Amino acid sequence: MTARREIESITQRIRERSRLTREIYLDRVAAAAGRTANRGVLSCGNLAHGFAVCTPSEKVALSGDKVPNLGIITSYNDMLSAHQPFETYPALIKEAASEAGGIAQVAGGVPAMCDGVTQGQPGMELSLFSRDVIAMATAIGLSHNMFDAAVYLGVCDKIVPGLAIAALTFGHLPAIFIPAGPMTSGLPNDEKAKVRQLYAEGKVGRAELLEAESKSYHGPGTCTFYGTANSNQMLMEIMGLHTPGASFVNPNTPLRDALTREAAKRALEITHLGNAYTPVGRMIDERSIVNGVVGLHATGGSTNHTMHLIAIAAAAGIRLTWQDISDLSEAVPLLARVYPNGLADVNHFNAAGGMGFLIRELLDSGHLHEDVQTVWGEGLSPYTVEARLAPDGSVTRVPAPEISGDAKVLSTAKQPFQTTGGLKVLTGNLGHAIIKTSAVKPERRYIEAPALVLDSQQALNDAFKAGELDRDFVAVIRFQGPKANGMPELHKLTTVLGILQDRGYSVALVTDGRMSGASGKVPAAIHVTPEALDGGPISRVRTGDIVRLDAEAGVLDVLISMDELRARPTPVVDLSANDFGMGRELFLGMRQMAGRADEGASVFAG
Repeated sequence: MTARREIESITQRIRERSRLTREIYLDRVAAAAGRTANRGVLSCGNLAHGFAVCTPSEKVALSGDKVPNLGIITSYNDMLSAHQPFETYPALIKEAASEAGGIAQVAGGVPAMCDGVTQGQPGMELSLFSRDVIAMATAIGLSHNMFDAAVYLGVCDKIVPGLAIAALTFGHLPAIFIPAGPMTSGLPNDEKAKVRQLYAEGKVGRAELLEAESKSYHGPGTCTFYGTANSNQMLMEIMGLHTPGASFVNPNTPLRDALTREAAKRALEITHLGNAYTPVGRMIDERSIVNGVVGLHATGGSTNHTMHLIAIAAAAGIRLTWQDISDLSEAVPLLARVYPNGLADVNHFNAAGGMGFLIRELLDSGHLHEDVQTVWGEGLSPYTVEARLAPDGSVTRVPAPEISGDAKVLSTAKQPFQTTGGLKVLTGNLGHAIIKTSAVKPERRYIEAPALVLDSQQALNDAFKAGELDRDFVAVIRFQGPKANGMPELHKLTTVLGILQDRGYSVALVTDGRMSGASGKVPAAIHVTPEALDGGPISRVRTGDIVRLDAEAGVLDVLISMDELRARPTPVVDLSANDFGMGRELFLGMRQMAGRADEGASVFAG
């Protein structure tokens, strides 16, 4: 199977652009592998500290270089539903490693925060930078140089991208990502959204709202809508970093545990001590990154990944751009309808055929590179399967179904929900922005209306409560970028703008902040770059200016002359309240170092 010409062309463009940085990166991977291929580089004192708590037999094994040692990086905590299942994973992994003739140690833990808990709260301003903190925390765990491979236990929004950046930084080590899976289905997401709207309109109280939220988020596992967390799992599988069929199996089930054991054993099989050495830095290449972007478009995935994928690619010396992402969107059909792009949740998606069906359709239609390396071996075709529990408790696999179990949730490349992908780049005199089109009805994708310029989401909500927003407008919420306040997600706007749209008004959002995988039915031009604090044109828009957002043509303009726009002074806004509280003072340096959204919004150079 070969990729379509347009897919290959974009891949080649990325390859050419990345030639120098990729070569430097691969040289570093090779050098690291040569220096750290065994624990013989450690002094006796180093090694004694590294295995002090091991059993006598483990110490004997680790004192040589014949038995592989598996490092576990875990994001476990028992407050967050997605990460609580990881509590039992280290014991499972250690047992599986022992059965396979290896050893496993917990190398370190990383923080895992939940955007759902911090939405609209000061802590949300730490969220984006937690990705880079996670990468650094992982580096500390692996810096002990005790390991021949690593497994990464992470699920949610910034955790998986942070772990992926770190895994590629330690590119000489094989890496397998082990998910926890989604929680079982609760209150349907559209019903939850209705209660939120009723609460915003004052038609139900806090008790009714809390009851609805609790029925939706009700147990262990990821939230079931298709936000960043579940987009992460799709990406890890389609990029070959999961074992086949691992993404969407519910927690605390025999199959989930069997997949975890299998991943641990596979990680030991692909170390330098065996015949299938698969360092992740060589495994992930330009084709793998393009496959990830294709999967994002085909499923209508999270807008956050327009930043995360750029940062992940950069960690491997690959220079991905928004233009690449936008051009791939024009070439990739939308095959999945999962909330907020539809009414189904990820459990329904999995039941309809899931990742195996999706990957097969995209391979057969030439939208994916089949000739990639994965943790499972050569080629992506082995991922066109469903994982099942064998009678002996191990994992077995069967071909993905030929026909979708629900054509309203998962369709074919010949009959897509739309012929282009779910994300698009907008360009105009306001800069560059991202819009998620898959959840926006075609008739809502063009709006030309007066700007309402505000500097916080709370200001818009206050105006709504005061009855001041019953009209057409484009909300321009500025000074929400990485340097201004850490680029929080602005989900407090979702309900209000949705209500106004339902009342018949033409409304849209333009912001240098984020909305993420939960971007919904209201057109939202987000990640506007340059951000307001960098003097971007969004900072000079004034209330009453006419803004044009055309998601079909890819245009974002304010309808005044460039001379007038440039002549306007950049407003001075007091952002000092963002500098302290809930730990924000500790992140001031990260805000100052943050890169642009279209460069990954990272604090890491290059």
